[in-house]
Amino acid sequence: MAFRRMIRLAVCAVALLAGTSPRTLFAQNGASQATQAPVAAGPQSPSSTQQAYSLPPDKLAKAIAISRIRNTLSITGSVWGLVFLGLTLATRTWTGLERWAERISRRRWIQGAIFFAAYLMIVTLAGLPLDWIGEHYERSYGISVQGWGGWIGDEAKLLGLTLAVGVPLMLLFNWIVRRNPRRYWLGAWVVTLPILAFLTFIEPLVVPLFFKQEPLAKNHPALVAKLETVVARTGIDIPPDRMYLLKASAKYTGMNAFVAGMGPTKRYVMWDTTTDQLPDDEVLFIFGHESGHYVLHHIPKGFALSAVGLFFVFWACAGFAAWMVRRAGPRWGTSELSSRTGFVVLLFAISIASFLLQPVSNAVSRQFEHQADVYGQEAIHGIVPDPQKTAVAAFNALGQSWLDDPNPNPFIEFWLYDHPSTQHRANFALHYDPWANGGHGEFFKN
Repeated sequence: MAFRRMIRLAVCAVALLAGTSPRTLFAQNGASQATQAPVAAGPQSPSSTQQAYSLPPDKLAKAIAISRIRNTLSITGSVWGLVFLGLTLATRTWTGLERWAERISRRRWIQGAIFFAAYLMIVTLAGLPLDWIGEHYERSYGISVQGWGGWIGDEAKLLGLTLAVGVPLMLLFNWIVRRNPRRYWLGAWVVTLPILAFLTFIEPLVVPLFFKQEPLAKNHPALVAKLETVVARTGIDIPPDRMYLLKASAKYTGMNAFVAGMGPTKRYVMWDTTTDQLPDDEVLFIFGHESGHYVLHHIPKGFALSAVGLFFVFWACAGFAAWMVRRAGPRWGTSELSSRTGFVVLLFAISIASFLLQPVSNAVSRQFEHQADVYGQEAIHGIVPDPQKTAVAAFNALGQSWLDDPNPNPFIEFWLYDHPSTQHRANFALHYDPWANGGHGEFFKN
């Protein structure tokens, strides 16, 4: 999804955001979601084996096929990124680039800007074929409806943002390494924290570069009035002027919604595919889910966990990178991390750590998403006739729009999914009824 790829801006720079997953996507990132018919109306008596989410045979075959393609591309992309860096170090590509930049200018910062801009462009181009293959299949299965011209334009915008953000960041961190070769990882960690906060703050301001958006009240005033009933129940500070409609239908058929930003940039954004295809009750559930991320402080909690995790990641990667320079530096054309080629070795170390820690980051994200699911179902209790039926129907509709595999491989879910699988989410929603026999929910007492 475009939003996740925007978060990769800093990853392209120094892989600093590898352990963070801002709570933006309601639908599962990368994998999609699918359905059969909506859950039948009326009282439910679900058995422990009843599956709340399934697909008719024709869509099931498509979901299995596209899920395999997505998973293969995701794993291949991660492994290829590591292999590519290893190969370019072994062939002294970066040493040659460093010498070329030094011949162009005597000013160190200009040399660095040239080197890191070239680095980011080379790395981006190396991953472009896999991005193209992914887009090809998303178009083939009717998920993406964007023309190739628009897709290329988005890729160009993303590259421009990567350069605008990445080059200054890499110059900054390379300078930190040169200033204190022994303790640079601590200085880099301190500087990273405000950068993470700033990126969270400006994230909503980047979205309009890729999608048109308008005030939600302009297109759906009656829906906004209903959302206000959920706002009153949750106490979340999202007034109507911070509710937006994103014109996603120009690029995707899938449904989605997200919250992003903090302070004055905090907002709720609904895709027009969602408002056009779902009844209002299900939209209220989605809004309740997204509100839960703010009410339950998932963004600051994620930030705090990332800060702690990055402290140890930077410390470990500093030692690992130094070891690689001692062992392979002469073959790679560098003898110290403070050189620009040495800095690429450090990026290589961070990339390896990011790959290995991906399941940890995703496990935290899945827990946050599950909590938001519970919160969303409780938030609409007393507002919609049947919270269970509403939540299950919403998951089914979201699943159908993205062709999500109803039975993903457990290892794939463990390694790649930053949301619980649609099957797990729908099954939980079907059986979650804390109000039976006079009980109450986890987050609401009525």
